[in-house]
Amino acid sequence: MQPVWEYRLPRWLDGIAWGWVLGGFPLTVGRMVTTWRRLCIAAGLSVTDRPRHAVIAGDLVVSGSALRPSVPRLGLPRLTRAGLRLTIRMLPGQTPALFLSAADAMAHAWRVYAVRVVSPRRGWVTITATARDPLAGDATAPAAKAARLLSAVVGRTEDGGAWTVDLRSVPHWLVVGATQSGKSTLLASLVSELAPQPVALVGIDCKGGLELSLFGPRLSALASSRTEAAALLNALVVEIGHRMAECRAAGVRSVWELPDEVRPAPLVVLVDEVAELYLSDGSKAGRAQVAECSTALLRLAQLGAALGLHLVVAGQRVGSELGTGVTALRAQLGGRVCHRVHDEQTAVMALGDLSPDAVAVAQSISEDERGVAVATVGGSWLRVRSTHTTTEQARTTALLHAKSTPDLPGLVHAVGGGEDS
Repeated sequence: MQPVWEYRLPRWLDGIAWGWVLGGFPLTVGRMVTTWRRLCIAAGLSVTDRPRHAVIAGDLVVSGSALRPSVPRLGLPRLTRAGLRLTIRMLPGQTPALFLSAADAMAHAWRVYAVRVVSPRRGWVTITATARDPLAGDATAPAAKAARLLSAVVGRTEDGGAWTVDLRSVPHWLVVGATQSGKSTLLASLVSELAPQPVALVGIDCKGGLELSLFGPRLSALASSRTEAAALLNALVVEIGHRMAECRAAGVRSVWELPDEVRPAPLVVLVDEVAELYLSDGSKAGRAQVAECSTALLRLAQLGAALGLHLVVAGQRVGSELGTGVTALRAQLGGRVCHRVHDEQTAVMALGDLSPDAVAVAQSISEDERGVAVATVGGSWLRVRSTHTTTEQARTTALLHAKSTPDLPGLVHAVGGGEDS
């Protein structure tokens, strides 16, 4: 029946296919009900109740009733856009880890694409079954609009919903992934969504501006070398110093408490391939420049959120081998996105503080899944896929919203004229 419900018939309830509603959902619920007890016993999700009055003699238990395993009660399945969801109350002595380890067994028994287990509160687990892979096919974002300023719908999640990056809720983001894993696709999608908003976009692309120069007309400043990046970062430190003074004079703790007419434009700093800022040729001048960039980036991360400055830092690997400064910077980047990686350490570096399961899922992303990643969403993690933005779309977006670019002379002069330098 899977080809039947995957066939996209006329939509109902905002994206649920008729085939899944009428065919796939009832069949899957039937499999769940008929296989649940056997599945729990085989997967170790049952609890054996010893009779109240029992006599143990050697290897035998003698009582008036047979030992009978008890299994958790199956909750009521609820229809979702991409599958179904149900909640289960665990038996005494059980932990969410038991259900998590049985997720693959559930997926095979119910013949669904994937099963995910989370524990929303003590004593309960929520099981989400996905009928098909919503991240397969073309990476087109769902028809959704950003809810507020500095919020961007950059793709879709594995449950079929919109993947939203909200810089007001999570001020700074770390994006890691191997070459051609989808980091640039995510940055392009983010810039495309922020371009219509009254936001200043600043780029640091030490690969000669190869990636971010596509959005040149919409960028308030662009540094294409480490020398320019150091000057731009120092100018940004000066800028947040001015904003700090304005807030202190007004008696407020952040720029968001200032009146709309005097509030400075939010600043989003995009750093592509951050390792280029930390690699030194060994010379005294090179080490000094690295230290300058490291110190400035860390100051922006520590002070920027309340002053309307947000960092989106991308790189193939952002680890301690680049220096102690990058470790401190990583600790300030609360939002995490991990694309396909070549080694476990990179996934641990990005997602290890979230969940070991998130690390394992990130390592399972294949080379054919460009743009697919594991990201922090709503305090948890999900598989996501960013919207594909072509080169022509990037240029068109930049030109269309070029007039919305805030004028920040201090930043432009820092890099010797901006993106054209």
